[in-house]
Amino acid sequence: MTWAKRLAAAALVLTCGLVPVSLALGDETFATLRNHAIDQEPKPPPLTNETNDDLRKPRNYPEQPPTIPHKIRDYQVDLNVNKCLTCHGRTAVGQSQAPMVSVTHYTDRDGQVRAFMSPRRYFCNQCHVVQAQARPLVGNDFVDVEALVLGLGDKKGD
Repeated sequence: MTWAKRLAAAALVLTCGLVPVSLALGDETFATLRNHAIDQEPKPPPLTNETNDDLRKPRNYPEQPPTIPHKIRDYQVDLNVNKCLTCHGRTAVGQSQAPMVSVTHYTDRDGQVRAFMSPRRYFCNQCHVVQAQARPLVGNDFVDVEALVLGLGDKKGD
């Protein structure tokens, strides 16, 4: 079936709802991590153990956001409260000994450094993630930029 015919069949499905999606797309299968038909909701895998060692992880490339080395379950981060700032805020790091939020988070879209965190950098989980102790879902041949510069292209980044 040509792509034009598939597109027409898909349009028919979406507009009329008469043809099941599996018929409109034919019997082709696509390799995905999902391993289920798009119209099925599989049981999600169990949550893995989050890293909770409070040790900073090395970054694999310049400008990579640091990962979160501790659990953040039940942390409230919304328009009213940002639990992360109770330890990582500019005025809290003396007491908590946590790394301070980068000055880039206080820079607005015009490049001006402000006294308060920029709203576009307020929701930490947009960039920073907790690491899980889990088996990778796919293979990875990533090479750290420093290994590339030093000509050690066969070494893997951590």
